[in-house]
Amino acid sequence: MPISRADVDAVLAAHSDPYLGEAANYALLARAADTQVTDDGRVFAHIVLPYPHRDPAAAFGAPLEAALHVAGARDVHIRWSHEVPRIKPQGEVAPLTLARNVIAVASGKGGVGKSTTAVNLALALAREGAKVGLLDADIYGPSLPTMLGIGIGKYPDTVDDAWFVPHHAHGVDAMSIGFLLQGDSPVVWRGPKATGALIQLVSQTRWSSLDYLIVDMPPGTGDIQLTLAQRVPVAGAVVVTTPQDIATLDAKKGIEMFRKVDITVLGIVENMSQHICSNCGHTEAIFGAGGGVQMAEQYDTPLLAQLPLDKRIREQTDAGCPTVIADPEGALAQQYTELARRVAARLALGPRVAETRIPLNPSST
Repeated sequence: MPISRADVDAVLAAHSDPYLGEAANYALLARAADTQVTDDGRVFAHIVLPYPHRDPAAAFGAPLEAALHVAGARDVHIRWSHEVPRIKPQGEVAPLTLARNVIAVASGKGGVGKSTTAVNLALALAREGAKVGLLDADIYGPSLPTMLGIGIGKYPDTVDDAWFVPHHAHGVDAMSIGFLLQGDSPVVWRGPKATGALIQLVSQTRWSSLDYLIVDMPPGTGDIQLTLAQRVPVAGAVVVTTPQDIATLDAKKGIEMFRKVDITVLGIVENMSQHICSNCGHTEAIFGAGGGVQMAEQYDTPLLAQLPLDKRIREQTDAGCPTVIADPEGALAQQYTELARRVAARLALGPRVAETRIPLNPSST
């Protein structure tokens, strides 16, 4: 007996996206108008993911196609694409016009690899097919210009004497106070001036039409963090920590801050989880073990990644060519890619605002 439309819907409903979980089986993600079953048993379907993925057909297609064949399909033709939804930010803060979703990457203390994580997260999202911007919100210690290979003091172009044009590096828009500085001049500003500079960078940058604006926040829970949390529409936050107790204690303060201002914590990244010896490959938990896992359990939030302490990550970032770009098919880059997919998928499960389905960079097979 030829396969029926009901059979197709049943198969789609029985398979869930691995990053979205049971909340999003393929029957919910399939576009109804594009699902067709011909009299001779050919099946056509269009599955739309709410997060970017470079090759969903290769990653997810085979089991789904096999199940449809078992159900009676003669030929299976599945088109895959993605559409990034606009997720509701905190409270009554209005969304940004040019950035669909703002994601804050934060840490309770310095030195845990937050900026390295933020940069590679942004670059991984871009490689997956999203339009991405990267904002360096660390007014006192900007590192983005060096990490992206642009350099301090590379003053951006302006439009109408009112808008900064972000630099473009490795496929992402980038803006930092570091572009406005000369040489090694420090920023010696009191809190109000620093927070004012942050708001200016956010609101007076002529971003491209972005799916995600990744904000590399300064460490801690001070004026700049509170200003961003209260005045910039943040759809979700990622908290970076190392496994050691002193780092997780400070990271917990960051989680508490985001909860108090109604910003969703998308999850925790345990950075420098294990050291990998460059000579023999031996792994060792230099900063202890289990801190990120325990914190994720305590706050009932996902542990998004456990990233290694590997000197290649430092060398590549210092050279202005971060890991995701320097070795895109390598094991380290794949870990950042997994992180990017988990962050984007976790965000996509949040409440959406009116603009929910706008096609961006569709990929089809």
